[in-house]
Amino acid sequence: MLEPKVWQLTAGSAVLGLVLAAGAVALAGPWDSGQRKAERDWAAAQGGTGGAHHDGKRVRTPAPAPSAARVLAELGVSAESLSAPADLPGDLTTTLGPLLESPDLGPEPAASVVDVATGEQLYGQRADRLMAPASTIKIATAVAALSALGPDHRIPTTVVTADGGKGDDDKPAGKSGDKSGNDADGKGEDPTEITLVGGGDATLDRADLRSLAADTARALRDRGVHRVTVRFDVSLYSGPREHPIGPNDNIAPVTALMAGQGRLDGSAADSFGGPAPRSGDPAGDAADVFADLLRERGLRTSGQPAAGKAPQDADRLAVTYSRPVSTLVERMLTNSDNDIAESLVRQTAIEAGRPASFAGAQQAVQAELKKLKLPVDGVLLRDGSGLNRHDRLTGGLLTALLARAADPGRPELRPVLTGLPVAGFSGTLQGRYTDADATTGSGLIRAKTGTLTGVNSLAGTVVGPGGRLLAFAFLAQDAPAPDTAQRALDHLSAELAS
Repeated sequence: MLEPKVWQLTAGSAVLGLVLAAGAVALAGPWDSGQRKAERDWAAAQGGTGGAHHDGKRVRTPAPAPSAARVLAELGVSAESLSAPADLPGDLTTTLGPLLESPDLGPEPAASVVDVATGEQLYGQRADRLMAPASTIKIATAVAALSALGPDHRIPTTVVTADGGKGDDDKPAGKSGDKSGNDADGKGEDPTEITLVGGGDATLDRADLRSLAADTARALRDRGVHRVTVRFDVSLYSGPREHPIGPNDNIAPVTALMAGQGRLDGSAADSFGGPAPRSGDPAGDAADVFADLLRERGLRTSGQPAAGKAPQDADRLAVTYSRPVSTLVERMLTNSDNDIAESLVRQTAIEAGRPASFAGAQQAVQAELKKLKLPVDGVLLRDGSGLNRHDRLTGGLLTALLARAADPGRPELRPVLTGLPVAGFSGTLQGRYTDADATTGSGLIRAKTGTLTGVNSLAGTVVGPGGRLLAFAFLAQDAPAPDTAQRALDHLSAELAS
């Protein structure tokens, strides 16, 4: 049983945050508030979202979000009710039991519902059974990364050189005496070797590389260097690059250096998340882009970039940083971004001193969750994204993770809650909760989806009657069809809001 130490203020904050997300999206800021930016982007452009095995098809536009006043009126929430004894839903066995028996959810679905304010499990059906979570495993990824790294941690991508600062002006002229360094035979002088070192930022894009190239060119010119050989270093990660699922539009090869997540269709220029054709060598492609950007800034390059490990005594020429981990977590959860998920579990492994590989990440995440006193016995976290069909966790663990994220003693975990998509409005939930038996959850439920062939899951939070914050998790295996399974999950969770 989760420790009942969550203040009643948590529920009040959740209600207010939910109302703002549903009614004040137009006032949203940049990705520093990742969920709000995703909502604003959707409202403006209805861009596609993604995740494990999402087909990227454009979905039906949901109805406009209700105003704050309407949400408050329908919830009947007041300051007094938030500090009063919990007004919990009625007999959940009677309410949820028949819905859980729907054939659309397969033979033996699991369910867990927890009152976050008290830690009490209000409903459980096979809540301790290990099941394939699909992308709901990203909740575990998020909690572990935030706990281990902290919400303000940023992932660096650096450019270094081992050459001691003497550039072309300090070297002998070429055979022709041309100080530009070009010999009569075209070989010129020896170039300065620089290395682009991948730090594991799965959100690195062309704009970041452009800024990095500008800083690098400036630093090289200050050293009198005008010609370079470019190397790239991806040694931070170890083990297989390919996810066990194999080449797949839902994820790029897992490498410490990539730009635009290796997308070949330009989709990264608009937003991350969603399937797209992927490069087989995202690190090499990123290095090629970087070299091109250096040439745009007047530097000459010798040959094509090649892989190579940076010398240990290298000087740093330039660096660019990712957005904070809190922002990466929000983006990952909102869009079900598999590349960010695999990056975050490897960052967790690095922080723990373990190999940044699939195996090392599994050990690091499980150890971090155990530190948080979460029920991880028997859990298998074979990846961070949920694409691995051998992942196993329980509905009880998912609700425990969500409740821990709401713990006022763990403010660093709050982006887990703020990053969850809003039902019927944003991220991977933007086209759901449209059926008559689920519309009561639209705008009120925030949840992470999970979808693989025959596997459907949903885990999140909802403000129930009386203003109490509830955490829920529903997992289904061997479901006959994804669309009907998703509608059944939407109906189940909507009952908690009614």
